Amino acid sequence: MKFDPSKLETKNVYKLLSGSVVPRPIAWVSTTSENEIRNLAPFSFFTVASRQPPMLCISIGLGVGARKGTVKDTLENIRTGKEFVINISSTPLGNEVQKSSENLAREVDEFEEAGVTPVASEKVKPMRIKEAPIQMECKLHQIIELGSDHLIIGEMVFYHIQEDYYLENYKVNFEKLRPLGRLAASFSESRDFFSLPKEDLK
Repeated sequence: MKFDPSKLETKNVYKLLSGSVVPRPIAWVSTTSENEIRNLAPFSFFTVASRQPPMLCISIGLGVGARKGTVKDTLENIRTGKEFVINISSTPLGNEVQKSSENLAREVDEFEEAGVTPVASEKVKPMRIKEAPIQMECKLHQIIELGSDHLIIGEMVFYHIQEDYYLENYKVNFEKLRPLGRLAASFSESRDFFSLPKEDLK
């Protein structure tokens, strides 16, 4: 089968992309509004953008459902506050991640709504999620408008990892982490890790 994306509705292109670029990690992003309201939302268009300085990027589209076409709270908060935290979720926190994806009024504290605990960050104003195994504090580097979406690039200025999830030599324990990912509209758990043979390059 063949598809020309220029001849498809945006929602159908999205279905093809989100079902093909898998599994995608989830950035569980915490921000703070100008009115000091804590916001929390998951985004699966997320990856590392630079190693030095360390930068992460997330892509945020417009609202859907009852708030279709509106700017999402996360994007607005990052525009005004210039700071955010990317929390990494493990599979046992899946229900809390899903709860934080709901469309709620801007005045709602989404930490409370999702049932997670806010803890102070070291270098940025937005709170971290205590239950998340890994938390990365970020300062905004750049926002790039790309078609229907906004690519947010942030510099990681502080990194937190719970001791149980840390291996020696700056490595993360994937078996313990049980990272939560997205497969189109479904969630996935990364497990059964393996290595492939490779040539010993000299």
